[in-house]
Formats: sequence, C-alpha cells, structure tokens
Amino acid sequence: MTEITKLPVSIERFVLHWGEMGGFWGVNRSVAQIHAFLMTADRPVTAENVAVALEMARSNVSTSLKELQSWNLIRRVPIRGDRRDHFEAETDVWEVASRIAAGRKAKEIDPALETLRVCVAEAETDPTVHPVALKRLKEMLEFTETLDRWYGQITTVARPKLMALLKLGARIAALIPGGK
Repeated sequence: MTEITKLPVSIERFVLHWGEMGGFWGVNRSVAQIHAFLMTADRPVTAENVAVALEMARSNVSTSLKELQSWNLIRRVPIRGDRRDHFEAETDVWEVASRIAAGRKAKEIDPALETLRVCVAEAETDPTVHPVALKRLKEMLEFTETLDRWYGQITTVARPKLMALLKLGARIAALIPGGK
C-alpha cells in the first residue's frame, strides 16, 4: 500500500479550514482535521498514515479517531492481508450533517431541555424568583422545546424535499401568514 506523504494544496487548505471550523463548533481542531482528511481520502487510511500526513502525534490521532467513531462519522474497515486498522469517513454530506445534528442535539439540546424544565418548575414554586426571571426562563424553555420539535419533524422529511426547502430559503417565509 502506498503511504501518504504530502497532501495536495487544496486538500491541505480544506483540512486546515475544517479544523478551524471545528473549533467554532466546540470540536477539537485535530478531530476536525482528521475528519476532513478522511472525508477526502480515496481509500481507507491507517492511523499511521493520518499521523504522518497531518504531522500529528500518534496518540492524538488515536484519541481523535475514537471520538470520530463515537459520533459515527468514521468507521474501521478491514483490509485483506493487513492487520492494521484502516479508517474511512462517511462521505454522504447529508448523512454527515444528520449525524452531527443528532450528536449535538443529544449533547446540547436534550440536557438544556431537562435543565430548563427543572428550573421553571422550581422557579414557579419559589416566591423569591422575580416574575421577570420566571417569564424569561419560560420563554427560553418554549424556544428550546420548539427547536426540539422542529428537529424531530425535520428528520422525517425526505432528502429531496429537504433540499428543496433549503433552496427556497427565506422565500418559504412568504407562504406563512402574518409576516413580510
């Protein structure tokens, strides 16, 4: 198997940028860079290949690969005649987006909902909580519950329809009464 030694400029630019974007999303830069690298690889790659190509410590690569597997964004692939682990990324962008959204919902939205529900329940029975604070907690809960319901609904929409909705953008708002 040919070892990867030098990345094409466009791939390196993408890997570096994806790593930067990961930082904005709360994902470790190395994890995001490895994900980008595997998404653009034309074949399954060993952890050693990743470490060499991205000039990363093998331990960092190993930890990052485990995290990517936990998000179900990459998978281990057996290669006949090679005992090393090889990895490939999910390359369907819709599937990647879906898995990331599901992971973020589970790690962020679900715990926020649980906490807000408890806070509202406690605040409603606590006479020391100012009505303004209670109102704002309830508004945040309502907003978060709406996001949660929207996520549940949007995950059932077929991809072609979802793509059509995305392409419509703000024009879809014209169909909703009461707004510009």
